[in-house]
Amino acid sequence: MRVYLDHNATTPLRPEARAAMVSAMDVVGNPSSVHSEGRAAKMLVERARAQVANLVGCKTTQVIFTSSATEAAALAVAQKPRHGGVFGALATEHDCLGVWSEVEVSFASGKASGAGLVAVSAANSETGILGDSGRVIGSGDQYSTICDITQLAGKMPVTYQAETPSYAILSAHKMGGPKGVGALINFTANDPEPILRGGGQEMNRRSGTENLIGIAGFGAAAEAADRDVAAGRWDEVAEFRNILENTIAAASDQTIFIGKDMPRLPNTTCILTPGWKGETQVMQMDLAGFAVSAGSACSSGKVKASKVLQAMGYDDTDAASAIRVSLGLETTQNDVQRFAQAWAMKFEKHKMRAA
Repeated sequence: MRVYLDHNATTPLRPEARAAMVSAMDVVGNPSSVHSEGRAAKMLVERARAQVANLVGCKTTQVIFTSSATEAAALAVAQKPRHGGVFGALATEHDCLGVWSEVEVSFASGKASGAGLVAVSAANSETGILGDSGRVIGSGDQYSTICDITQLAGKMPVTYQAETPSYAILSAHKMGGPKGVGALINFTANDPEPILRGGGQEMNRRSGTENLIGIAGFGAAAEAADRDVAAGRWDEVAEFRNILENTIAAASDQTIFIGKDMPRLPNTTCILTPGWKGETQVMQMDLAGFAVSAGSACSSGKVKASKVLQAMGYDDTDAASAIRVSLGLETTQNDVQRFAQAWAMKFEKHKMRAA
């Protein structure tokens, strides 16, 4: 049986989300219509908006549904004229934000160098390392922030610094919802200027008929994810992650677990074995029945070193020698032990070839 260990790329659809989506398929109306059918559709959208707001701790009016976290990022970046006109991102940011960066941001004395609007992740998608020990990074006196909470939301409580960010972005399919729907959380006092213009949906902030089915699934997934976080279900996942790392460490004293001594997501381990290409490991583990990745899912198929690891000081060879294993709530101890054993067998063969 195959074992799926790539939850940071996308998660299996939660049964709660599936049920909500199936039910929404029978709702005929357009959420913008004023008749009974339209009002029924609008009620589904607003219920989901409240469910997402509860997960991330914001007002319902601050939730703007989009097609993805990538679109949410683009909408947030488009607001840069209100925040000094220059956008910057840390070198470790996901490409949905990093691609827009005009200056590379570094933090010194609590100030962001050279940018008025800055992208910062609450948790890195490749390493799982948390920013500011898991608190969502807020806007400072010298800059405003777009905080990527895509990997954090649904795995850990979403908590904020004394100052909230200006914007936060998240995606349904990272927490058991459907692909193709995300949200921008607007913490500012002003509505964002839309980048998609037309019918004025989402309170004139994002035009286009709402993806009713996807939004319903997003809301149901957010509500279920919130319950799981509150119930402490991810604590067991962290234990399994530690078992995986300890088993691999016993098989290879060359292997580095990126960020092991830093606050991390409970489900994520970035495993670097110098000289053993990550893409080779991914293919070998795939043939052995395990789905893992060599970095961000958006970089799949691209043969290049991890820019995240390069930014952390690893050279090109080492930065190309890592895999990411990300567990889910359905992952079992047997799953991680089987994976670690299979990995150790492949590692022994790699050593013999390299000798």
